[in-house]
Amino acid sequence: MNDEKIIVPLDVSDLESAIALVDKLPQVTFWKVGLELFTSTGPAILDVLKSRQKRIFLDLKFHDIPNTVAGACRAAAGYGVDLLTIHATCGNDCLKAAVEAVQVGAEKAGTKPPKLIAITVLTSISARDLAFDLKIPLELPEFALEMALLAKNAGLNGAVCSPQEVAQLRNTCGENFLLVCPGVRPSWADKGDQKRSLTPSQAFQAGADFLVIGRPITAAADPVLAWDKICEELNLG
Repeated sequence: MNDEKIIVPLDVSDLESAIALVDKLPQVTFWKVGLELFTSTGPAILDVLKSRQKRIFLDLKFHDIPNTVAGACRAAAGYGVDLLTIHATCGNDCLKAAVEAVQVGAEKAGTKPPKLIAITVLTSISARDLAFDLKIPLELPEFALEMALLAKNAGLNGAVCSPQEVAQLRNTCGENFLLVCPGVRPSWADKGDQKRSLTPSQAFQAGADFLVIGRPITAAADPVLAWDKICEELNLG
């Protein structure tokens, strides 16, 4: 079922609001905890989600020197989450250190290591931003592919990319490389700050394994109705 492959972000600022959203959408099996909520609540929100048998995408996007990132990955692996993110632009040494660290951290905690996935290019970044602000001379799809290949060669499990890059990454990185796509917007939803978006059905058809869909659901007047509408469209497709 495609609805098991939809990850909903808990983009709220406190534990009470997070619990209220989880309770409002009991159908959702996979939740994303990002920087704001984790900084606010620490691992308490992870305990809440695990107590409800939910899967967890801990999206902290680590980006630092190898020693610091390895330490953070060891600690995060002990939480027993399913997915964990790191920026591919940390570089090869850092990515390899992270791969080793999640194994060590999970073993020490007696839990299954998370799937470590690399951020290629943030979906809020446009081709113009990449060229003029970040001064990167590659075309955006090419740069995203290079970051995904760097991550794959370092031993990571997958990558985060916009749905517009997913087909190319799937073709190049193979079927066993996990691809997670944020920036997915149903045709009836506002695109917001997502500059490289597709609809959920288009993203799955292009080769995505998981979709991260936030505001079209969580900011809807009726989140349950919005969730049901997306699932119905996907399962009919």
